[in-house]
This record gives sequence, C-alpha cells and structure tokens, in this order.
Amino acid sequence: MAFKYTTAIKKLRKLKARKKVVQGGTSAGKTFGILPILIDKAAKQSGLEISVVSETIPHLRRGAIKDFLKIMHETNRYFEANWNRTLLTYRFANDSYVEFFSAEQESKLRGARRNILYINEANNISFESYHQLAIRTSDDIWLDFNPTSEFWAHTEVLKDDDSEHIILTYKDNEALPENIIKDIESARDKADTSAYWKNWWSVYGLGQIGNLQGVVIDNWQQCEGIPLDAKLVAYGTDFGFTNDPTTLIAVYKQEGKLWVDELLYRTNMTNSEIGNFYKTQNIGRAEIICDSAEPKSIEELRRQGFNVHPAMKGPDSIKIGIDILKRYEIMVTKRSTNLIKELRSYLWETDRDGKLTGKPIDHNNHAIDALRYIGLNKLNNRPAGKYATIGIS
Repeated sequence: MAFKYTTAIKKLRKLKARKKVVQGGTSAGKTFGILPILIDKAAKQSGLEISVVSETIPHLRRGAIKDFLKIMHETNRYFEANWNRTLLTYRFANDSYVEFFSAEQESKLRGARRNILYINEANNISFESYHQLAIRTSDDIWLDFNPTSEFWAHTEVLKDDDSEHIILTYKDNEALPENIIKDIESARDKADTSAYWKNWWSVYGLGQIGNLQGVVIDNWQQCEGIPLDAKLVAYGTDFGFTNDPTTLIAVYKQEGKLWVDELLYRTNMTNSEIGNFYKTQNIGRAEIICDSAEPKSIEELRRQGFNVHPAMKGPDSIKIGIDILKRYEIMVTKRSTNLIKELRSYLWETDRDGKLTGKPIDHNNHAIDALRYIGLNKLNNRPAGKYATIGIS
C-alpha cells in the first residue's frame, strides 16, 4: 500500500510556532500526519532526538508505534536492525532517533532532554507531565487530541506566544476509505435526534470542543489558589498502588464555598512513603479522612502520628457523598490537574438505551473519592447511624 500525502499533512507542515496544538475529529489523520513530518526530519537532519509520548505503553503500541512502523514500511525507510523492540527506539543511519515512552514512566518525564516532543492524545495526560517534558524540549512540541472537552492545551498552552492551533477533520484525510466516511457522516444525520449524537458529531465529525454528557459533578470552577482566610475543613486520601494512584486532597471553606487543592496523585507509594509525604505538607495533627477499605494502612499512618480516620461508608454512601458536594460551589485550584481531569470525565452510568442509572461509573474518581470522603465525614448534617458504616463501598 502506497503512502498518501494528505491535506492534513499539508496543513500540518505549514505550522511554524514552537508549540503546535492539533485538535481534530476521528480519522482526521492527526497521527498519520504528524509522524511523517517527524520521520522526514529525522532522516534529513543528523543527531535529532525525538520523543513520542502517550498515556501508557499499550496505548502507544496500539496507536503511535503501529502507525510509525506502517509509515516507515510504506515509505521504504524501515530497516529491521534499526528498530529496538525492547527500548521502543528507532535509530536512523545518521544517528537521529525516535523513541516511544509513556507518561507513566516518571524517570523518562524527568530524564534526558530532546529536540522534538510529540504527545499523542494529550488530553489523556496531566499538565504536570506535559510541563516536565516541555521544559526538557529544545525545539518543536506537537500535541494532538480529540476535543471531548476543554483541557490544559486550551487553558494553558494556547496562552503562550509561541503556540498555534489547528483543527483537522476527516475531510482532511484523503486516505480514508469510503465506508468509514459514511459511518462518520451517519452521525451528522443523527445529530438532531439526541444530545449524544449532536455532541458526537461536533467532537468527532467537526473537531469542535464538546461537552461530556452526564457529568456527575458540574458545580465547580477553577481558581488561582486558596484564599488566605479560608478555613481548613480536612484532608482526604484515597489509597492506591500499582494501577490506581494514592491521592491527597485539601478542602477549605470560605463564604459558603469549598476551596479544593490537589496535593498528591501518585502510584506505587508505600504507607511509609505516604507518611513522609504528609510530613512535607506540614499537616501536623489536622484531620485526614481515608479510604476505610484499607484499615491496615490507616493504622500504620496512625502509628506514624497522623490524625487519620476512616471514611464513613455503607448503603448509598457514594450517592450521599456526591449529593453533599453538590450543595456547594466548589473552587478547584488550577494546579489540581488530575482532579480537574477527573471532574471533567466522571460520568453517570447509562443503561443500554442510554438512560442514566443514577450510579456513577467507577472510573476517573481517585481524587474525587478523597473529596467525597471529606463530604461524608465533615460536611454532612445527617446523623451517621442512619446510613453510615465502616466498610467497603
């Protein structure tokens, strides 16, 4: 199969700013447009260091790596001996290379510098991860994504003078098979039938910023920081380890509003490491409400001298905790990037007919759970005995 020089590639090649924000719908040729440009640069300029980053290694293997290898084969540039399958690095004859790694790899984020950075589906990684990579990149930075909702590329990167923005759609990709075009355009015909299809067509058909349907908590907005006269309510911690992060959220109150600051969102932390992190935050004897599903962790932190308490859980405690939080206007600090991402993507579950079930999807909620624990223990006026027990919910 021959490589096709699409309109998407032509438009991308015209971008001149250092930070190139590539927004687009489904099958718009974003990845298949950016990668050929990077491959061409690597082949023509010796000693170039290029990093391609996404949220996880499996995500990279299914997406950017697969596309990279396909493009290399189709353009007759691929040599098996140059591809290191262990390090996920392709080295060109002129000593330029393209490496692939995930945003989960902390040592990579804060490690070696590079000339060019490409973050694939950038809305799936945190602003802090982007920032650590960006400050170690000397030349071009490419970001691509489907615009399911506004995120840090819009609110932070596009504020910079050295950035520019482009929107691509499936119409910019002449390599797209006709049957896929028909499938995409069928959503346009359904857009008038429901909010779901209207939003789908806007995001994936037209490449416009969409609105997630069925967001659980929508009574929040970003703020610069915590007011000096705000009163601390408590800290909240949700425990994680390998796949899920351990979180620490601080909640304050002022003028009837909740002011929330994310302090920790990290995987692979032992209880002693969590305790050491608490010490860096000067928590002292302030109350910390923790996930009651881990009594051993709570006891170990208690023995380290912290004022930790299990969250009240039981029948309907998730719904009750959410209802408590929805009584307030919630101000979230801009640096709370993981909490903001969760709030934007924490959705109500739907049945097969698309109707809301009244239960939130148990996903994208690790920082939210820490916030909810504080709501249950510290902001609830209902007698605890009516619903709360110490247990798993």
